[in-house]
Parts: sequence; C-alpha cells; structure tokens
Amino acid sequence: MSTRPAVYLLVTLDTKAAEAAYVKQRIQEAGVPVVLIDTGCIGEPGTPADISREAVFEAAGTTLAAARAKGDRGEAVIAASKGATNLVLKAYAEGKLAAVASLGGGGGTSIGTAAMRALPLGVPKVMVSTLASGSTRGFVGDKDIFMLNSVVDICGINRISRQILDQAAAAILGLVTLRAPAAANQDKKLITATMFGVTTPCITRAKEVLEQNGYEVLVFHATGNGGQAMESLIRDGLISGVLDITTTELADEFVGGLLSAGPDRLRAAGERGIPQVVSVGACDMVNYFGLDTVPEKYRARQLHKHNANVTLMRTTPEENAIIGADIGQKCAQARGPVRILLPTRGVSGLDKEGQSFHDPAARAALFSAIRANAGAVPVQELDAHINDAAFAEAAAGALLGMLGS
Repeated sequence: MSTRPAVYLLVTLDTKAAEAAYVKQRIQEAGVPVVLIDTGCIGEPGTPADISREAVFEAAGTTLAAARAKGDRGEAVIAASKGATNLVLKAYAEGKLAAVASLGGGGGTSIGTAAMRALPLGVPKVMVSTLASGSTRGFVGDKDIFMLNSVVDICGINRISRQILDQAAAAILGLVTLRAPAAANQDKKLITATMFGVTTPCITRAKEVLEQNGYEVLVFHATGNGGQAMESLIRDGLISGVLDITTTELADEFVGGLLSAGPDRLRAAGERGIPQVVSVGACDMVNYFGLDTVPEKYRARQLHKHNANVTLMRTTPEENAIIGADIGQKCAQARGPVRILLPTRGVSGLDKEGQSFHDPAARAALFSAIRANAGAVPVQELDAHINDAAFAEAAAGALLGMLGS
C-alpha cells in the first residue's frame, strides 16, 4: 500500500457509487492514491469502500445499525458528518491526508463540507454538489472550499456528468501536485484588519504603517463571512494583534441585515487575550442586496443605492445605542489589552458632512453607549473622520504600542 498522502474521497456509495468509482480511478491514473470513504446509511454500497460506513458511524460514537433503526435521515447525516470529520482529522494528524473531495446532493454536501471545514486553510478541499449554484455560505463557512456545480444531478455517468467529474479530478490533482512554494515572509507576525469599501482609505494607510514596522497584515472584508473567517483564525492562535476598525457586521446582526457575522463577532481576540484596537467603521449602515431584499417595514427608512446589487440603510440613534452597548461590553470582557478609538467626524465614507448618512445624533448615541459599557477599557475620541490619515495612523500606532513595537 502506498505511503504517499492520499486524497480522501467522501461519498454515499448507496446512491453515487459509479461517480465515486470514476473519480477515484481518474485520480489514481495520475499516480495519486485515493481513500474512498462510504458515508451512506440506508441502501447497500454499489462499489467497495476503503473505509466502510460501519467505520464512519463508529467514529461518530454510534453504530450503523442504530442509525438505521432510528430511520431518521437527518440524524444519520449528522452522525455521518461527525464520523467522517473525525476520520479525516485523524488521517491529517497522522500525515496520511493530502486532500479531501466529495460528491453529493444535500446530504452528501453537508457531510463532505463538514469534514472540509474542520481542516486548516491550505489543505485542498473540493466539493462537487448539486447545490453549488445557490447560496453556499452554510457549506463553505470560513474555509477555502472549492464548490463545483454538478449541472446535472449526480445520478450516473453521462456526457455532462463525465465532464464535471473530470474537472473535479483535475482540480484535485492540480491542488495536490502543484503546491505553491512557501512564502518568504512566513516568519512575520500576523495582524488582522477589517475593511469595507467605505473604510478603505483608513485600512490602506494603517496597513502601510503596520507593514513598515515588520508585520504582515491580513485584511478581511466585513461581509459576514469575512468577520467569521477572521475570528476563526484568531481562535486558531495564528494572530498576534487585531485592528478591528470596521465592525459593521454588528449592525447587520442587531438590525437584521444580510451581512451579519453572528452574535459572537468581536469575541475571539478578547478570548485569546491578544491586543486589539476597535473602532466603529460602517456602523452607520445595514446591508441588503437589491431594493426588493429590504424588508417592507424598512422601505420608508433612509436608503442609499450603493449599486444595482447593494442597498444600504442608515442606522438610527436607537439602533446605534444597541450596537455601541454590545461593542463596549465585549471589549470590557476581553482578557487582553484593548483600546477603542472613535472618529467624531464620521464612521464611513457616507457618514460625513455633505454625505447622505451624516448624522451627528446617531454617532453620539453610538459613542455614548460604548463609553457607558466599556468599563476600564480606554475610549478615545479623535477629531477626525475615520478615513483621515491621522485616524488611521493613530489606530495603527495604538496597536503597535500594545504589541511592544
């Protein structure tokens, strides 16, 4: 048996055996070993597996017989996801895994991507799915997963599915065999920063300052998934400091916009105890897509058509008070050094004198709530707009001070 790390291929072999066998053969023809894992439950496997479905359910702490006895497909998918994830993580820890691939519909996609999300960034992950042309955020999460649309259902080998499966095999082989060389700056400490289009000048300048002081800066677009990805990397222990200038995802979380990063946004750095500078970038706006995605109850609110696919809604003083209280409380709970910087002349490109979201009362409510809930955390108001170079340099300088640079 080959000692070379293998592609772990996760497929329900009671429904997609022919497709699994085809992809396995194509990968093996290129000299890369494949470990085929059967994640099915109900029917019988149509092709032999290298790791049986019995082993998958045992890895989940149950048995195939127990899953079948319940007759609940949803529970079976959850158990198979857990078992497949545990098997994949074990293989990765032992140096046996080169990549993960999967083929599936709804259940197979849930199982395959659950295992993929458990692996670190950089491990190749390819999911051929009937759901890849729709919303994939629930499957991809904050990881580097390639989603390939199956176009036709994964139900036999035909002139369309063969092309798609060939592409999947080629993608996996490319990712496994054409590895990028290690970057020269991997010895630099990492800092994360959050940015939106309306806070870009601030982050661009702050990034320059931090890089001039020897740090590598990872910038995350604050679109929900971006904030989640940043928090995930922080929890993984990879980050030395955080420049969380653009906390707009909290506005979407509390008001009901489409770009929330969830209620735990702004917690990871505090839990890890790493230095962070926090501000209120783009907390003046809640994000929707086209105008038809704005809830009817908000149609009379102050809206800004950013482009054909993005509609922004101005947050009210009352909403800003809620957002500010959350920011203050989370910073106060942090185990490490925190500093909050507030730009008194506006929190985004739209929140400045002469622009549509300019609202001193809303800013005052936001700032007041932060101060009231921040406890002993230093809160500094700067007579500047968030996109002024002076504000960016102050934010970067504050973080560098906490990092000891």
